[in-house]
Amino acid sequence: MIKPLILLGGGGHAKVLIEVLQRLHHPLLGFLDPYPVMGSTLLGVPKLGGDEVVNNYQPNEIELVNGIGSVPNDRGLRISLFKAFSAQGYVFKTVLDPTALISPSAQFMTGVQVMAGVIIQADAKIATNSIINTGAIVEHDCRIGEHVHIAPGVVLSGGVEVGDHVHIGTGAIVIQGIKIGAGSVIGAGSVVMRDVASNQIVYPARSHTQAINTHEK
Repeated sequence: MIKPLILLGGGGHAKVLIEVLQRLHHPLLGFLDPYPVMGSTLLGVPKLGGDEVVNNYQPNEIELVNGIGSVPNDRGLRISLFKAFSAQGYVFKTVLDPTALISPSAQFMTGVQVMAGVIIQADAKIATNSIINTGAIVEHDCRIGEHVHIAPGVVLSGGVEVGDHVHIGTGAIVIQGIKIGAGSVIGAGSVVMRDVASNQIVYPARSHTQAINTHEK
């Protein structure tokens, strides 16, 4: 049984997800946004109110879609909403765009989002609440942790391991067998040719990294 969906968020990522859900013919009740938005609809989908609207439904009546985007300096809201509603028993739907090329042996956990034009190869595993964004390539045997954002056009070669809470910026390339530690940020356009420790920033066209100030995620 396909349950009706409620989309959290009213920004750009939410817009893209609306069109993916429409291509999949999934029933979408509306979107939630606590902030004022232009008009009462988003691409024809009605605004239902703020996040408190979720509690008008029992967890067995609906599924949620996390429409909050993920950028390097502001990933907290996406993660906190996922954790808060999951703790109440609500399920976040895994969304796989029908234009993506996905190996039948790939594995996805709850709330993963795979966007248009993505290629995911054999035995790749992607953990909870992660985004594989437009046109990214995830090669065979990659392991991607929780709450990760793989931005548009990223290429992960075979056997790459990505820790939890990592952001890999647009167009970055990670060669085969590399390990990227939890909490790190790989800058857009970077070419990663050696392992990256946790909580580091990797700059494009540079050979050094910078530690991130760790904080509660």
